[in-house]
Amino acid sequence: MALADDVFESGPDPDNPGWRHWNLKDETLFNNVVMGRLITRVDDDGKTRLRMFPARRHLNLQGVIHGAVTLSLIDISLFVTMHMIGTGNAGPSVTLELSTQFVGGGDPARPLDAVTEIVRETGKLVFVRGMVEQDSDTVASFSGIVRKMQPRG
Repeated sequence: MALADDVFESGPDPDNPGWRHWNLKDETLFNNVVMGRLITRVDDDGKTRLRMFPARRHLNLQGVIHGAVTLSLIDISLFVTMHMIGTGNAGPSVTLELSTQFVGGGDPARPLDAVTEIVRETGKLVFVRGMVEQDSDTVASFSGIVRKMQPRG
């Protein structure tokens, strides 16, 4: 089974000091093709922050960030969280549950951040909660459960 370091490029981002890349090495897969460049960091409060940079392809007919893009950012943030501040291998793990409450529209002119924390981690599960925000504006709140996959022996 591939480890996260084998499938993700997560080195320092030279354009954003203090941030790291979070991009798949295979540029033909969903994260790269649909979401574009992603960067991450652990904030001073211990929460993980995953940032995307909206483009026209991320908009809906109203000119705001499409809900499916926000949901994708949230889902990816669960794995970033377990990799950055948890003990799980983000590569082969799976989302078991995702609950999301949309509370505002995403502004395409500003980066979109998923800010997360681990509520609890067990040997097989990671419980994450977070907010999607742009500066001080909240776009969504969410919680999710990830199952850590173990190597088959």
